[in-house]
Amino acid sequence: MNNVIGVTFKKNGKIYFFDGNDLLINDGDNVIVETERGLQLGFVIMANIINKEVIPDMKKIIRVATKEDLEVFEKNFKDASMALIDAKNISKDLDLGMNIIDATYTLDRSQLIFYFVADGRVDFREMAKELARIYKTRIELRQIGIRDKAKEVSGIGQCGRQLCCSCFLKNSMDSVSINMAKNQNLSLNPSKINGQCGRLLCCLNYEDSVYEEYREGMPNIGDEVSTPNGEGKVVSMDILKRTYTVLLPEGERVEINLNIKSDNNEKCSE
Repeated sequence: MNNVIGVTFKKNGKIYFFDGNDLLINDGDNVIVETERGLQLGFVIMANIINKEVIPDMKKIIRVATKEDLEVFEKNFKDASMALIDAKNISKDLDLGMNIIDATYTLDRSQLIFYFVADGRVDFREMAKELARIYKTRIELRQIGIRDKAKEVSGIGQCGRQLCCSCFLKNSMDSVSINMAKNQNLSLNPSKINGQCGRLLCCLNYEDSVYEEYREGMPNIGDEVSTPNGEGKVVSMDILKRTYTVLLPEGERVEINLNIKSDNNEKCSE
């Protein structure tokens, strides 16, 4: 196989790979693909990826989208938006405690999918029956995480730019741990290290490996260490400069420099 196509189904969504089926396809094309949920219209992110290995069970591109396909997609989008309003009203009437954030039809309208956020499990069977009665198609309600909600809704982060998850983190988002904030010597104030979703900032992950490298051999704040002027307690540190300050019993402060290697110095200055 030498004609693999990378396709996404929504802006900045996850990229899925399909057999190009020997069709002439370019980046930016709209294509019709077969998925587990039926036919869907996708947007080509990467065309004609050369792949010498056969990937079993890879579904094929059915065709490049026609004008009629795009018209159907546009109608489905508008109808799904109306269905989203109905679903929110039904959820409210049934007091289900769920926040429905998106709805989408498959291209052939064989399925109507709703995405929602909730604190726990939700018994939405009555709601699904009511929606199926109204729209005469198969209904699926899919619970997503709070990070996924932020990705869908988007917003502006603490840095003043659009949320990473909604603009370029297209595939799975790496897990972020509190240790990453500790490694970077950040204040553990939630307002400083949590993002719009209320979870730890995704960007803590970006520089974690650098901080781990530079932190190697350095003490922790509060550690008792020896200095040329005597023993004292570490009271502050600059990880990227690989320096730390020690407070001696007499009140004297001593700065210890661990002599960054020249190649590391270059990385700091970039």
